[in-house]
Amino acid sequence: MTAIDRTAYPRPGAQLTREELTTQYDLANSELAFIRANARGDAGRLRLATLLKTRQHLGCFTMPEEAHPDTVAHLAAELGLTAPPPWPNQARRTKSLYRYQAAVRAHLSVRPYDETAERLVADTTLKAAETMSDPADLINRAAAVLQAAAIDLPAFSTLDRLVNSLRAEAHAQIYNEVRQRLTVDHKATLEGLLAKPSNSLTTYFNRLKQTPGPATPKTIRLWIERLEWLTGLIDPDPFLEGITHTKLRQFASEAAALEVNDLLDISRPGKRYTLLLSLLRQARMRCRDELIEMMLRRIRRTQAAAKEKLEALHDQHRGIEEALIGIFGRVLETAQAQETDTAFGRRVRKLLTEQGGVEALAEQCETVSAWHHKNDLPLLWPIHAKHRSLLFQLIDLLDIRSATQDASLLNALSLVRRLRHARREEVLDEGDLGFAAERWRRFVVKARSEPGTLDRRALEVCVFVHLADALQAGDLYVVGSENFADYRAQLLPWAECKPQLAAYCAALGIPEHGEEFAAALKRELTTVAAEVDTGFETNTELSIDPDGTPHLKQLAATGRPEGLAEFEQEVRARMPERHLLDILKNAEHWSQFTRHFGPPSGSDPKLAQAVQRYLFAVFGYGCNLGPNQTARHAPEIATAQALRRINAQHINSDKLEAAMVDVIGQYGRFQLPRHWGSGRAAIADGTHVKLRENNLLGSRHIRYGGYGGIAYHHIADSYIALFTSFITCGVWEAVYILDALLKNGSEIQPDTLHADTQGQSEPVFGLCRLLGIKLMPRMRGLSDAVFHRPAKAIRYRHIDALFGGEIDWDLLATHARDMIQVALSIQAGRVMPSMLLRKLGAYSRRSLLYRAFRELGRVERTLFLLRFVSSIDIRRTIRAETTKIEAFNDFLDWVSFGGPVVKSGDPVEQEKQLKYASLVANTIMLSNVADMTGVLSSMAEDKHPVTPGLVARVSPYTREHIRRFGQYVLDMNDLPGPLQPQPLPFESAL
Repeated sequence: MTAIDRTAYPRPGAQLTREELTTQYDLANSELAFIRANARGDAGRLRLATLLKTRQHLGCFTMPEEAHPDTVAHLAAELGLTAPPPWPNQARRTKSLYRYQAAVRAHLSVRPYDETAERLVADTTLKAAETMSDPADLINRAAAVLQAAAIDLPAFSTLDRLVNSLRAEAHAQIYNEVRQRLTVDHKATLEGLLAKPSNSLTTYFNRLKQTPGPATPKTIRLWIERLEWLTGLIDPDPFLEGITHTKLRQFASEAAALEVNDLLDISRPGKRYTLLLSLLRQARMRCRDELIEMMLRRIRRTQAAAKEKLEALHDQHRGIEEALIGIFGRVLETAQAQETDTAFGRRVRKLLTEQGGVEALAEQCETVSAWHHKNDLPLLWPIHAKHRSLLFQLIDLLDIRSATQDASLLNALSLVRRLRHARREEVLDEGDLGFAAERWRRFVVKARSEPGTLDRRALEVCVFVHLADALQAGDLYVVGSENFADYRAQLLPWAECKPQLAAYCAALGIPEHGEEFAAALKRELTTVAAEVDTGFETNTELSIDPDGTPHLKQLAATGRPEGLAEFEQEVRARMPERHLLDILKNAEHWSQFTRHFGPPSGSDPKLAQAVQRYLFAVFGYGCNLGPNQTARHAPEIATAQALRRINAQHINSDKLEAAMVDVIGQYGRFQLPRHWGSGRAAIADGTHVKLRENNLLGSRHIRYGGYGGIAYHHIADSYIALFTSFITCGVWEAVYILDALLKNGSEIQPDTLHADTQGQSEPVFGLCRLLGIKLMPRMRGLSDAVFHRPAKAIRYRHIDALFGGEIDWDLLATHARDMIQVALSIQAGRVMPSMLLRKLGAYSRRSLLYRAFRELGRVERTLFLLRFVSSIDIRRTIRAETTKIEAFNDFLDWVSFGGPVVKSGDPVEQEKQLKYASLVANTIMLSNVADMTGVLSSMAEDKHPVTPGLVARVSPYTREHIRRFGQYVLDMNDLPGPLQPQPLPFESAL
């Protein structure tokens, strides 16, 4: 049986805040009239009112004795009763119950649960089971369908039995179909994965779960061998045909979380085979992705090394350049001193001879000028040649195809592969170099040889560099890959987009047709630019240089409210001392966030003291202590091995995100966070995370000065963490800025996004507009900002020098449909923004879709820049909001007191580590807000000033009262009372 706490099935006994009671349980005049007309006596009316409002908001009928006393008291007050009356005897209650329920159903136009409703649940569950596995998720889907159909929810036990029976039926059908497709040899191969060969220390099953190390030649060789081994086993696709992609990912995740003994304990061979095949399929796809990523990194390192070599050559040649400049200076002096050309020529000839002669100086000149204009291309081959054989081995294993009609790069790749063992330096021009820029073509084509002759080495380097660009941009894709698959196949077909178009455009306030869309944007840009120009003379903060560079005066510091220091000191002094483990325990008791944790199969956990062990796992991994240190301080709770098993099998990234949503939900019930932010804005920022040099994602980056990755956080303007992801150094952070808002499942749904300079680009601005998100980044400097003019003929009196470009409105009009298709695909969950933004990066300049999003982004960024330079309030808001995430990063460092280094080399575990830390941080914020609410009330009672201005200046990141060290004890019998989100003192007086 599924625990009800793990589902969204309504539970009427929860205590609600005053605001929640008002919103959900106030009685309208029509409802009061209905109650008076259908019930007699105070007890009857209260009973009917309870049935009416609980059916209205919960989807099922609740008796007054089952509801929370505060809810009953609120309804009694709404009916004008001074106190809830006593209930009549059982016989009278039963007799009136059916009459009241029938009246409520008629009033609300809802139906009871019957055989028709059960068939609806069955059809919904069987359909949902194609993509879902967790019984709790299936129960939630069934309950949502019943509520949408205006049907009473049955008892939870009824829904639970039905859903679990249908789930088992759907899974059994999948397992049987897979088993029937397998031959005896295939089954033997799969069973062999679970046996340890005599010459090996581990099983092939464990080998399937291995993760790569850094992108060194040794790792590339190992992973080439790994892909050859994986492709030589069984092709899993024919046996898994018909199973949805989402379901296959769930099966693979379940298999990856199990040990060999767990799989051997599965009684149904069909299930074991399905899990193994799903894991094998995932391993093959990931291996291809990892090899491509290694190839890209190797090529980028080659390019970076060539640039470093060029800089070194410039340093070496600086002395020669200075000497040559000195000689040229003396030539100029001679020209000024000599009156005749003959005398001048003799003096120059003598001077050049004294300096080593014309030939030597010409050679020096040629040596220096060869590396001018950032010409690092001739330096690529010696670096590339060291690992070229490895790269050829790699691409031989990949099925690379073109996502466009242009096959010139693939043709050139085929030519280079044929010539890989050639020794001649020159080759005849057999292909089209249209994929390469003019600079590359000049480098590849041998100018001094016969027409049409190419430099073989230059061609090879050129092809590999452009191959990396094309794979990153999506112009090329790899069959059987996941991250480098054909992104076009993931877009929503236009036939499915068209029915949604009217509602989508209405929600965003944009026209449906491309020409009207472009015209509306043009009008908006023209209007805003004219307003900024008109207000320039009164804008004392802005000045513009003659070359068009804008300058803004530095914002003055915001004044501190009188008495803030004393107020903050008093709040800190009154905050009750708590241990971090007790904070986790209290937050779990209030939100029950551990309900999401459990075995990968979705069944309820069979662990002894499951909640207690889950909390220790969250504490150990979230604070970066690790399982060994955590178990050492609490040996009676769980061993290190038990904590590792809980982390591997019971907790994944999705479950941690769901746990965060539960904590955020409780946090949002309080009034206090609303004085810090409305919840309509989010702030994004990346901070460096140190890694061991044992993984593929880690790298060194000049911005952070060390080896590691990026923890990319999104927090609400009310300080709570919404989402955390792990990305590699060197990736433009703006690529991932929108993922969090799309994945955020909490009640806080921001529509404004703040970030630093790394959090914005032209395509990001464009995509934000089509997703209904207002991007407002911090601008550290405006010297590089480009303002785009609405039209070439428009001129401005004051701000004309700002504009350095024009908008291609025809391009926007032509490709508006394509961009809307992308936005609808993202909203439908078919594709993540980060995947598309990677394709729409700097490597996609030939892509029309990139150019369209870039053009839309230019409009949006110009609009933002114009408002930014003309409004001091916007600049103050951006500064205030982006300061919050800097405080959050500092707070998170304090939470991770076990050390700054993420030790795991597995990318999945690296991201989980960051999500654990964010979950711990959110539980602390929830605890602090609950305590602060009580502290502020006690301060007001003691006549301390408590005002909105003072309250707005504190934050939930206070931590002086929290203990992190000592003996780790968790008493699960000492639980707090229910949360009571009371209004603040100055709100109570209103």
